[in-house]
Formats: sequence, structure tokens, C-alpha cells
Amino acid sequence: MWHAALFLLAAGFSVSLARPRLHPLSNDMVNYINKVNTTWKAGHNFHNVDYSYVQKLCGTMLKGPKLPIMVQYWGDLKLPAQFDARKQWPNCPTLKEVRDQGSCGSCWAFGAAEAMSDRVCIHSNAKVSLEISSEDLLTCCDSCGMGCNGGYPSAAWDFWTKEGLVTGGLYDSHIGCRPYTIAPCEHHVNGSRPPCTGEGGDTPACVNKCEAGYTPSYRQDKHYGKTAYSVEADESTIQAEIYKNGPVEGAFTVYEDFLLYKSGVYQHVSGSAVGGHAIKVLGWGEENGVPYWLCANSWNTDWGDNGFFKFLRGSNHCGIESEIVAGIPK
Repeated sequence: MWHAALFLLAAGFSVSLARPRLHPLSNDMVNYINKVNTTWKAGHNFHNVDYSYVQKLCGTMLKGPKLPIMVQYWGDLKLPAQFDARKQWPNCPTLKEVRDQGSCGSCWAFGAAEAMSDRVCIHSNAKVSLEISSEDLLTCCDSCGMGCNGGYPSAAWDFWTKEGLVTGGLYDSHIGCRPYTIAPCEHHVNGSRPPCTGEGGDTPACVNKCEAGYTPSYRQDKHYGKTAYSVEADESTIQAEIYKNGPVEGAFTVYEDFLLYKSGVYQHVSGSAVGGHAIKVLGWGEENGVPYWLCANSWNTDWGDNGFFKFLRGSNHCGIESEIVAGIPK
């Protein structure tokens, strides 16, 4: 009898471990996710890419040095059930923008520069609208890590308060002092952008001058943060921070199935860990009773839901609630 129980235990145990090992980015994985009827739908975002390219995109080092937590007393703040910063601050255009980090592990710099840009606008009551340069942050912040080979979101916000950051728009936009210089690549087979590979991706040089024809000077174009801080790993504290001060930068462990996200509320279903990834968190809500964070990715608009995604909220899923950083502009 004891042997039988042990056998069943062993058999049952092996069944629980026998989730199919599916090839990442494959039709099999898409079909598996859609068949298990989870809270989200899968599909192909990357049709023509090396797996090394996808690994490269996840350039955030998790559990790194943390900024001090800013303890803020919100009083008896009543948080709404749904919140979308794009609707709350309609006169701040960067809130709606989705950037593209190209073949570079610069997500740590993108999540930061995006949220900083939003906050500059929000805290000026939409009088100042600009794009903080991901290029300047990626290339000039030595304390942030290894550029295109990964960095720390906390260090990015700290750098903003100490050294400041110039303006700079998307690749080839000629907007601001230092626009992004790494070209977006083509996730699809027959598009016009160059193919996505994990090769190259060397970090561009830190250049302390603006592109030709831009005024004011590099030094005069610097924008600074007044404070930079960690947000407590608590759902309602993160909500209050976004509600009062604007989007924050978050980071989490990416699993292979996240690459296939199309719609719904993402939670990890299949595949192994790819790496750490930083994003912008700009709101929250519930879909079919499932609580989510509303996030912006930096993999262009042909990924996910036009570049945005919903992520399971309230259970520190993949570590998302334990890696939130933010700051207030000067």
C-alpha cells in the first residue's frame, strides 16, 4: 500500500512537472497558451528574429542596489477602480508614446526616460512638454551598468537628479538634443526596417553635444530630477504614486510566453525565464475580474496591444511590484 502511494505520488509529481517544453516563439507555444484558456491571448509579435535578439531586449538587472523608499502620506486618498494616465493628463503627449529600444538591452533607460518625460509634463501642468533622451541616459550613465548589455533602473533615476538629462526623441526624429541612434528593427518578415539580430548592439558613445542645428547647447538643455526614490512594494502605495505623480518605472522577470502577448491580462503560463525587463507603468484596472497594471513596452507598436500590455496586479507576479522606481522633476 505504502509503495502504491509512493508510486502515485511520484507519478503525480512527474505529471505536474511535465508541462510541455515548447520552443519559444513557436506556433506550439501560441496554441498551448490559447488552449489552456488563461487570462490573455497569445500570438506572434516576432516573426523574423533570432532568439538571441529577444534575450538582448531584456536588459534589466533585477534585485540591484535600491534607492531609499520615499514614505508619502496620502491621507485618506480614494483610489479609483480604473486609472489610465493617458486619459488623466490628455495634454501630455509622451504618455501615449511607445518607443523602440532596437537591438540593445536599454529597457532600463527607456522605462526611466519615458516616465521622466511624462512627469516633466504632468508636474508643469502641461506647460513643459518634451522627450527626455534615452540616448543620453543609455550612453552617459556609467554608474547605471553596462549600457546595451543591461543596467539598473534605480541608478538611472539617481543619475537624473545628479547629472541631469538632455532631450531627445525617437530614432531619426531630429527631435531634441540627442535623439536615439539605434535603428528600430523589423519584427515581421516583409517590413521596411532592418532585420532583428542579437549581434552588434554596442553601446553608442556618450557625446556631450547636441545634434547639428539644435539649440540650446548640451549643457543648457539638461533637465534634472529633484528627487529619486523606490516605491514600497505595496499595491495601493504604487497606485497612489501613479495617481498623484504620474507613471513609474517597473521591472520584472520575462518568461518566454511574454514575448507572445497580444491582449488580456498577462500572467506566466509557459516557458522559462529570459531575463529582467524594465517598462513604464501608467495605470491599472480590472478585466473580467482580473486585476492588472497598465504598462507601456519599448518594443515598438507592432508588439502586444499597440505596444502596451496589461500585467497581473497585486501578487508581485514575476516580481513586478518589488522593483518600482520614480522621482520628481526639478
